[in-house]
Amino acid sequence: MSEKRARVPKGKLLWQLFSSMFYISTFTFGGGFVIITFMQRKFVDGLHWIDEKEMLDLAALAQSSPGAIAVNAAILVGWRVGGGLGMAAAVVGTILPPMIILSVISLFYAAFAANPYVALVLRGMQAGVAAVILDVVCSLGRGVVKERSALAIALMAAAFLATAVFDVNVIFIILAAALVGVGKILYLRRKEGAK
Repeated sequence: MSEKRARVPKGKLLWQLFSSMFYISTFTFGGGFVIITFMQRKFVDGLHWIDEKEMLDLAALAQSSPGAIAVNAAILVGWRVGGGLGMAAAVVGTILPPMIILSVISLFYAAFAANPYVALVLRGMQAGVAAVILDVVCSLGRGVVKERSALAIALMAAAFLATAVFDVNVIFIILAAALVGVGKILYLRRKEGAK
């Protein structure tokens, strides 16, 4: 547990976790990759509860697990920051805003669907979401490059080529990356055992 996080009383930590995730989830449009950027800014850059490498690992786990990336990330960050109660606070804070917003929208769906102004607003939001997702890609990619691991950089480039050029299913890319990671661990253990 980080020293800064350890000094926060448990009740305040849970409230801060809930309210942060509620705020992030309320103003995040564009899916899980966008929420990860906001979580990084809040929990890594702002509160310093998680370091950048750990956030990168949590983001990778959230993406590779079944379910919504935003909820998976909230589960992992909540657990890391506050244990079981932290996980519950983060998940509730993450799912409440979309539930409230979608409930309201469903009541007025016919009016929203036919409204040309709503369609224009949504089209404008798509451009903003694309920019935020690009920011996520650059931020996470920068974290991989900072490690200065030739294997990690080669794996990142190969994954990009596999999905962008060859249209390989993301599941196969994740499984291949996991196998490479396991292979690296086994290689390092064997190398240490030989010494």
